[in-house]
Amino acid sequence: MISLSRALLVIGCAMTTPAAAEPIRPKVVVVAMFEAGADSGDRPGEFQYWVEREKLTQVLPFPQGFRDLRTNAEGSVLGVVTGVGTAKSAATIMALGLDPRFDLSKSYWLVAGIAGIDPADGPLGSAVWAEWVVDGDLGHEIDAREIPAGWTTGYIPLRKKEPYQLPADRSEGEAYRLQPGFVEWAYQLTKDVKLGDTEPMQKRRALYTGFPQAQRPPVVMRGDTLSAMTYWHGKHLNRWANDWVKYFSDGAGNYVTTAMEDTGTLQSLTFLDRAKRVDVKRVLVLRTASNFDMQPAGGDAAESLSGEKLGPGYSAYLPSLEAAHRVGSVVIHELVRDWSKYESTLPAAK
Repeated sequence: MISLSRALLVIGCAMTTPAAAEPIRPKVVVVAMFEAGADSGDRPGEFQYWVEREKLTQVLPFPQGFRDLRTNAEGSVLGVVTGVGTAKSAATIMALGLDPRFDLSKSYWLVAGIAGIDPADGPLGSAVWAEWVVDGDLGHEIDAREIPAGWTTGYIPLRKKEPYQLPADRSEGEAYRLQPGFVEWAYQLTKDVKLGDTEPMQKRRALYTGFPQAQRPPVVMRGDTLSAMTYWHGKHLNRWANDWVKYFSDGAGNYVTTAMEDTGTLQSLTFLDRAKRVDVKRVLVLRTASNFDMQPAGGDAAESLSGEKLGPGYSAYLPSLEAAHRVGSVVIHELVRDWSKYESTLPAAK
């Protein structure tokens, strides 16, 4: 009788214990880095256009991350804001990846945010798909006033004795290469998207004589990105960024945009991939140009930096936010629309 009583007790408990909730399985995760105010209805940051236009009306508390999450009613698109800098982006993405409410094993990830752009490569307001994402923080540094003659920079790769000593080592997360075919697919899908041009952008780019690529109206293009916690500016650091990206990509990468979070995001996604929580091959990085990363020819770096009135005062601030959604949404709509194909097959350019 004792055994029967215990059995009935177990059965009763099983009947009254609620079943575990089915996890949310987003088809796409949109990653923004900051929001200027509210998620909607005021001056936008990187998240607001996604919330308003993709109808991310469902708010999910996310105290372990930087800001609450949002999804659309179907749960097919999930939006997250990481916070500024690689520390916050790494922490927020890891927290999301380990959140038991979600099954992200088949989700695609679109990192979409604004950036500085090299005027040697492209104009303001452009949308740039990255294949290489290179970290600009890991390393050693000697003040430039004390570097040996013949050095072009005081930045030295981690565990090296001089700048750009070969072979380059990426074992500590110094660089990440996204899936080339997937990146090319996204570029081909969006390369003809028309981007907005404004009078302030035209006036700003007119200052960059001697930079023919900067003189163009905004375009969708390909180019690699440097991710560093320090917001840098000026022609000397621009040269360092170009050399640094080329070094860590074995000469294959071309530095075009500078931002502050993407290697943190990719480090967490890489670890989560090892744990079978995500598929790091399903990541895209789209950066849109809100400002140039250096002064015009003959200009002063400090004046150039302050002249852009950092943040919402950038001459291409709103156009770059618009470009991120206008270009990025083409990709997420395609992935969601044809999910029966993309759920199991990574897109690649033909």
